[in-house]
Amino acid sequence: MAPSLEEPVPIDMDAPLKAAPKLVAPEPEHCPGPESQKAGQSSACAGCPNQSICASAPKGPDPDIPLITSRLSTIRHKILVLSGKGGVGKSTFTTMLAHGFATNPASQVGIMDTDICGPSIPKMMGVEAEQVHISGSEWSPVSVADNLAVMSVQFMLPNRDDAVIWRGPKKNGLIKQFLKDVEWGDLDYLLVDTPPGTSDEHLSVNSLLKESGVDGAVLVTTPQEVALLDVRKEIDFCAKAGIRILGVVENMSGFVCPKCAHRSQIFRPSTGGARRMAKDAGIPFLGAVPLDPRIGMACDYGESFFDAYPDSPACVALRDVVRRVGEEMGLNPDDVLPEELLEHEDMEVDPGQDNRRF
Repeated sequence: MAPSLEEPVPIDMDAPLKAAPKLVAPEPEHCPGPESQKAGQSSACAGCPNQSICASAPKGPDPDIPLITSRLSTIRHKILVLSGKGGVGKSTFTTMLAHGFATNPASQVGIMDTDICGPSIPKMMGVEAEQVHISGSEWSPVSVADNLAVMSVQFMLPNRDDAVIWRGPKKNGLIKQFLKDVEWGDLDYLLVDTPPGTSDEHLSVNSLLKESGVDGAVLVTTPQEVALLDVRKEIDFCAKAGIRILGVVENMSGFVCPKCAHRSQIFRPSTGGARRMAKDAGIPFLGAVPLDPRIGMACDYGESFFDAYPDSPACVALRDVVRRVGEEMGLNPDDVLPEELLEHEDMEVDPGQDNRRF
């Protein structure tokens, strides 16, 4: 039976990463942080109403980090999927990246959905109606295929349309639970899908995964400047948080007609797009994935776009991105996605015989 977000749940969802002190005034501009080793003792603390509170508050790393590190020791590569901007197709790209890695039958792949308030991964992976299984103190991720599994808060909601109205500490508690108690087993790749922005979920994931080792982050953007503005903030966040950037992907990079394969620019790269931004920031450009309406349909039906349209321009671009991500992690691209998996025979499909749903 799936765990419920309502009672009874043998988990303290309100537990923060550490026992955060209750401050009596806002933190000053140069505050070292209430959980810093210098909290209440640095020169910036002089005269602050919180000084005595911070000085006596518990400090040091989260005591569960060694347990999390041990739990995740069987996962070879951990990849964060980030974007400072909502609506750029980050979760869609995460599912495509997962399916791409999983097209190699020798690879074991997992997705951890940390978008607590907007969990869309289960729908896109076709497992929305599934439930989390509990065995003893362990949670089992939901299987999508023999070599692909997912964990998301969506599996724990009594109704799929229920809103998750949680503050930061409760979100942090669930993310910690996903890392500490989910039995992922031997994985080659764990993709961590995050919400837009640079807030609680990102800080929690980074602090909890730091000891176990994160290979890096893949940043997702669209070509127009309004998206790049926020992705630049995500680049700055990664620099300050010590997260290596594997590269940036330009999603929805032009529209490819499914009938004639003609490409049109829907979101024009008015300032050079992701390629120019990556060059200016000194980070790798992993590739450009065109906008294909069939990707959206595949996600709505929870089916693999790779299986349905392996020869489409978007699928070709996605396979190149998968290989580039592997290369940035120091892997041989042919081990990530062997050449024989990239070779597809050209097939003409009779529309009258096409049994696909989209």
